[in-house]
Amino acid sequence: MHNVTVRQEIIDRVLARRGRHHLFEALDPRRTALLVIDMQNMFCEPGAPAEVAASRGLCDNITRLCAEMRDLGGLVVWVTSATSFSNGRSDWETFLQNFVTEDVRRDRQEYLSPGGHGEQIWRDLIPQEGDLHIRKNRYSALTPGASMLQSALSSHAIQNVLIAGTKTNICCESTGRDAMQLDHQVVMVEDCCAALSDDEHRAALENMIQQFGDVMTADEVIAVLKNRPNE
Repeated sequence: MHNVTVRQEIIDRVLARRGRHHLFEALDPRRTALLVIDMQNMFCEPGAPAEVAASRGLCDNITRLCAEMRDLGGLVVWVTSATSFSNGRSDWETFLQNFVTEDVRRDRQEYLSPGGHGEQIWRDLIPQEGDLHIRKNRYSALTPGASMLQSALSSHAIQNVLIAGTKTNICCESTGRDAMQLDHQVVMVEDCCAALSDDEHRAALENMIQQFGDVMTADEVIAVLKNRPNE
């Protein structure tokens, strides 16, 4: 887990722009979904092709936040990455042809097979009955055609989206950006997200809080979910 957060100069910029640090004082948990993104063997397992070592340190916080969400009537969604291959090509061929070597492509083909070992939720996290499982094949689960996430959020009347998982600056940030632009209220849960470095993690937090949503700790999110000013 990372020991960095949004810098004070960025908070000052946010305060000057919108007059408050945090966007949300209360969020209705019944209209809230916690997206746990890519906390699977492909990213969490030591030695895996896309290992993010810091992700393993998130599990206690994610487990605690999931439990609170379920108790409060919120929705927990496990979002995993997988890539299908047929006749020597994948369903994201542009990425695999241009951004990775042939050796990396072979490793990822094995680990990213739908339903395979690499897509399985990391052993320290245990989904519960009633949680959803959504498979994606792009960085953002809300890119058109990437997954069924948008339909699932709509069918559950979800307004608020909490982002957890890995990598903070890639799949988490990409999904959070798209969620905001689809008119969801977005919170990136900073101590439930991990990247390959402190700098990349903090950069994503700072992007989110300035333009796309809020950034809170798990404790702060739980307090906001429990705040019922109209009850």
